[in-house]
Amino acid sequence: MTLWNGSFPFYPGTNACFPFNTTQAVIVSVFLSMLATSIIILPGIRGRGRIFWFLRVAIGLFVGAVVLTVQFTRDWETGWVTANTSYKSFSHALVNLDVGLHIGLKGVNITLVGNPVNQVNETINYNEHFAWSFSADYDHSYSEGLERGLPSPILYVAEKFTTQSPCNMHRQYRISGHYASLTLWMAFCTWFISILLFSMPILLYGGYMLLLTAALMLFSLLFFFTARNTPKCPIQFGPASLKTDYGGSFWLTLATGLLCLLLGLSVIILNSMRPEKLKLVFNLDEGKGEEEKVWDTSYLPPEPSSSAQDMLMVPLSELWEVTATQL
Repeated sequence: MTLWNGSFPFYPGTNACFPFNTTQAVIVSVFLSMLATSIIILPGIRGRGRIFWFLRVAIGLFVGAVVLTVQFTRDWETGWVTANTSYKSFSHALVNLDVGLHIGLKGVNITLVGNPVNQVNETINYNEHFAWSFSADYDHSYSEGLERGLPSPILYVAEKFTTQSPCNMHRQYRISGHYASLTLWMAFCTWFISILLFSMPILLYGGYMLLLTAALMLFSLLFFFTARNTPKCPIQFGPASLKTDYGGSFWLTLATGLLCLLLGLSVIILNSMRPEKLKLVFNLDEGKGEEEKVWDTSYLPPEPSSSAQDMLMVPLSELWEVTATQL
């Protein structure tokens, strides 16, 4: 067994905690590159409209990045507990562990870290994901975890979300996560339409689209809220209990939805009460002035020259003077 450093060759390696989610990193990198491009072309914009243009671009990219990223995050609901519990089945050895539960829209993530990490001649640092989207089989993932010989705390927590569990949490979270994800995809579409309308510019309908984006984001929170507040089975590790609360993705979605609501209402109110202020924010006044100037110089009849003016300025008496010719 020394060939595999003392580990059993028929057990695959553990899934260690990764510092970040690769999908989130790709999405954030794309939006940051778009923001960097906006900063590069910013000096080419003249006048005070430069600040308003940059604010519109930054806020628009922020909203789009949030709506797209929270689809793949796993911290809509999180919880941690420190407990002394058994590490493997049929073993009486107790270890001190930090057990983390992270619930997303598409599955559950269970983290297990030892205090210290090296105990019972092993490195206790696990990060296991069990998907429950409609294209994934949660029970199959749980069965694979049993075959791999995952630690007992991970299997104990994962068992609470299986379809055979009397807790019925699998159905609650799976349906709520599916509808919340669908609503967020609709919010991403309405956000994109609002960007197009603001760039045309059709400001009033762009404000309506922002309001619709805010409503869809808040509805997604409502779907997840129904699953979060249903009765759950307790997750006990001796006297310690693993309790969860809303995570960062939930609060970020709430803040972004309220921001879209505020911006949409502001656009609609300014369009009805102070349209000149709204045009100033969207840099429409300067363009209108330049257009009127071009119209004045291009389409008005040319002024007559000085020689033509001299020829046309004839005394009125001379126009009426008639020369009589003697027959």
